[in-house]
Amino acid sequence: MTRARHRCIIRTRRTLTGIALVGAISFLAGMTDATGLLLTGDFVSFMTGNTTRAALALSEGNLYHAAVLISAILVFVLGNAAGIVIAHVSARRIFVVLGCVGLALALASMASAQNMTLPSFYLIVCSMGMVNAAVEHIEGLPIGLTYVTGALSRFGRGIGRWIIGDRRVEWTIQIVPWGGMIAGAIAGAVLTRLTGAHALWLVSVFAMALASAAIFIPRPLQRRFNQKLASHRSAAVRGK
Repeated sequence: MTRARHRCIIRTRRTLTGIALVGAISFLAGMTDATGLLLTGDFVSFMTGNTTRAALALSEGNLYHAAVLISAILVFVLGNAAGIVIAHVSARRIFVVLGCVGLALALASMASAQNMTLPSFYLIVCSMGMVNAAVEHIEGLPIGLTYVTGALSRFGRGIGRWIIGDRRVEWTIQIVPWGGMIAGAIAGAVLTRLTGAHALWLVSVFAMALASAAIFIPRPLQRRFNQKLASHRSAAVRGK
């Protein structure tokens, strides 16, 4: 086997592993999104929608709902930041991030059982922020796990480039998060309608199971799915 052939096989395995992982995590995100929306009445990952709804609430004089949504946006941002920090300090990045997501969802389920709707809402939003740090790219292609609008935009632009003559097809990977998200949302909606607030426990268990499966992904491969931390010195050198 030639060296080029060997490298091609390794890259294909990395890509397939990444696609499977993104599909599974997007499925988890879809379950969480649908469950959270049905239980709380507000979006737990669609911050564009929450921004618009907060503006509408302000225009209507509903300051309380506006404050809830603006706070949710801040919690989502902080969840993303926490996910990156957790991923950076952990050897098993995906396992630890998904484990924290599962823990947050379990706490949200406990809060929901105690009729603490607002804390439950914020815990779900935080978990949706954190999950984005599990996988950031596959073979250099950016991947969004909860914001499928960006993925669909990149998919559409890929179609446009293909029409005008660019025959690269890497952009087709962008449909994976959307597919996982919609399948997970259907599952989450069905579970919530059947079990009510208990659906959060089931989503939490799925997150923990996914985290356990991620243990078997080699550490070097896990690191390839996340952005490398650039030092100030290297950034300064690139800027010159």
